[in-house]
Amino acid sequence: MSTVIVLGGCGAVGRVTAKTLANHDAFDRVIIADIDLPRAQGLAAEMGPKVSALRVDAGDVAAVAAAVRGAKVVVNCTGPFYRFARPCLQGAIDAGVDYVDVNDDVDATLDLLSMDAAVKAAGISALIGMGNSPGVTNVLGRFIADQFLDETDAVDIYHAHGGEAFEGEGVVAHRLHGMGMDIPMFLDGALKYVRFFGEDGIALRTRTDFHLIGKDIPVYPYPHPEQITMPQHMKVQRVTNRGTVLPDAYFHLTTEVARLGLTSQEPLTVAGQTVVPREFAIAWLLKQRDEILKSQDYGAQRGCTKVVVSGKRHGLPRSYVFSMASMSAALGEGTGIPAALGAILMAQGKVKGPGVLPPEAACDPMDFLEVAAPVLATMKTGGSFDGFLIEKIDEHGNVEKVDLPI
Repeated sequence: MSTVIVLGGCGAVGRVTAKTLANHDAFDRVIIADIDLPRAQGLAAEMGPKVSALRVDAGDVAAVAAAVRGAKVVVNCTGPFYRFARPCLQGAIDAGVDYVDVNDDVDATLDLLSMDAAVKAAGISALIGMGNSPGVTNVLGRFIADQFLDETDAVDIYHAHGGEAFEGEGVVAHRLHGMGMDIPMFLDGALKYVRFFGEDGIALRTRTDFHLIGKDIPVYPYPHPEQITMPQHMKVQRVTNRGTVLPDAYFHLTTEVARLGLTSQEPLTVAGQTVVPREFAIAWLLKQRDEILKSQDYGAQRGCTKVVVSGKRHGLPRSYVFSMASMSAALGEGTGIPAALGAILMAQGKVKGPGVLPPEAACDPMDFLEVAAPVLATMKTGGSFDGFLIEKIDEHGNVEKVDLPI
């Protein structure tokens, strides 16, 4: 019996990953593994007889190893990844089980890449960052560069999402964490670091249009791993990553909390009560988020990821703009479904290894598109997916739609 285990399967991303895998025939059994067992059991009951639940503390290496031992693939959706990525991968190493995650923390990515020798020694493959950004951005950026350009100069990544019915504490913690760290950008052929609130980071802020979602939306430097991994596997002079969370009022509030320094994990005594500023900030932001969505009558969740790949074709300038947008799906589906596709590719033996590899190095883009096609077709039929769009911009600025082979 072929089993896949989804760590953090109760989260906004993990539950989508589990549901996608439950509806696919790559695995006979899907296990939702989460520290909240009652919630995991409830979700498993909703997803059908091939899905079961298991309590696992993702921070306990021995517990993770015991839970995943005997499985074909483990998918780690437990955030924040700067806290949980290493113990989850170490558990997979100890159990000898192939590993997939949606890690989008730069520091955690570097940490996992440093475990490459141990992963190889265990004879397993670790596909890291297989979500939306990173994940789809890496694979499709590589696809466009390989299929449509003779020379690639730049890969510029943009993303926006918001309105999810559920947003976990780990997601907000990741966001605040990124605003306080050195943010990598690959500029002029070299890796550089900017600060979110520094002059260099502010200079990289811009506005962009998103297919279906809206026009002239402000986007900000994001500390995602593409800027580090893609230049290692593609000949390119620039890789940038900028994004936001919708509505803008919520993201602005988040930036103000970070700017004011309310992200410390040092406990304070307030009116006789012990308070951890970051824990308070996260709880307060989630409450404000609900009130902002309600006051704005925001409506359904939505999201869009855009990858702009620029270079030359037959000596002439060309840009290709890839967009994946939905007016009824956002973070959960945009990240959880690619993770499931990564697990399916892993089960089919189509992920390179052994070792720790990012999506652009581990997956053949055509294999990814082949596996994605029936899943995305089902989503489109159900009304939750609005499709891929690729546009070519020639040297005269003319825009032409390009068919994607799925």
